[in-house]
Amino acid sequence: MDVVILGRIGYDLYSEEPHIPLPKVRTFSRYLGGSSANMAVGLSRLGAKAGIVSCLGTDSLSEFLVDFLKSENVDTSHVQRCAGFLPSLCLTEISPPDRFPQVFYRHDAVDIQLTATPGDLDYVASARMFITNGTSLCASPSREATYRALERARQAGCRVVLDVDYRAMSWPSSEEAGLAVRLALPFVDVLIGNQPELMLVAGASSLDEATAKLRKSGVPVLVSKLGEQGTRVWTGDSSVFLPPYSVDVVSTIGAGDGFASGFLYALLQGMDMEECLHHGNSAAAIVVSRLSCSEAMPTLAEIQELMRNQRGTTPRA
Repeated sequence: MDVVILGRIGYDLYSEEPHIPLPKVRTFSRYLGGSSANMAVGLSRLGAKAGIVSCLGTDSLSEFLVDFLKSENVDTSHVQRCAGFLPSLCLTEISPPDRFPQVFYRHDAVDIQLTATPGDLDYVASARMFITNGTSLCASPSREATYRALERARQAGCRVVLDVDYRAMSWPSSEEAGLAVRLALPFVDVLIGNQPELMLVAGASSLDEATAKLRKSGVPVLVSKLGEQGTRVWTGDSSVFLPPYSVDVVSTIGAGDGFASGFLYALLQGMDMEECLHHGNSAAAIVVSRLSCSEAMPTLAEIQELMRNQRGTTPRA
C-alpha cells in the first residue's frame, strides 16, 4: 500500500442554485466529503494505491459513501461500521468567486466512534505514507485511535503526515484543538496547515511567530497554505514558495484537500519540494474550478496539462 489515511468520511450537499443564500436553497446535489476521504480519492486518481481507516454507520448514506470510495479504487476493508450513529453532514452555498458558507452537522458523528484494532494498526504500518488530520483528535475514542496509529506508523518507518484540518464545531475550544495537535507533533514528518491553523497549533499571534515555533519544534517539513497568495514549504532552514495557478473559481471548498493530494503524491514519487508544490498548487487550482470536493479531484494527466500551460507564468518568489 502506498498510503493509508485515517479520518472522517462525510456526506456533502452542495447547492444547485448559484448565488442563492443557503437558507433559501431548495435543491442540492450529494457527494462524498470529509478531508480524509477527499484525499483518499485524490491520491487514488493520481495513481497511488490508497486505503482508508474510518468508521461509518449501517445506514443508506454510509452505503453510498463506501460504494463511492470503492468506485474510486480506494481500499475500504478497514472502514468499521457502528450501528446507531450517522456520518457527518455538510451543506454548502455556492456563490462564486468568494462566498461559500457552510452548515455542519457533527453531533455524535460516527467517525468519532473509530477504534484502532490490531489489524488496523498493522494496516497503517504496511504503508509507505500514513496521513491523518486534526479532526480525528477531537473526541474519544477516535482521539486515542489516532494517537496509536501515529505511534505505530512512526515505529514502522512510514512517512507521517498530519493535516491540521481545524473545524471549530468539533472542538470545545481552539486551545484544546491546538494542544491535541501539538501532542502529535513528535510523530509527524509533514505538517500541513493554513495560516490560522498553524497559529492555533503553535499558540502564536502571527504566522511568522507560528512558523518559527513549529520549525524549532523539529517538524521536518512544514507546509504553510497561504490561500490566494500561494504556498510555502519549510524544510530545515530553507523554504520554497510558489504562487497559485490561475483559474476561474467555481468553489473554493476542497482546495486544501486537492493541494494535499497533489503535493503528497509528488512527495511519494521522490520529487523535490518545488515539484511537489507545483503538483499541489495545480491540483488545488483544478479543484476550485469545479463543483464539489471528491468528484473534483483531478487525474495526473490533468495536473500535468495545467502545469505545462501555466508553469512559465507562475514564477517562484
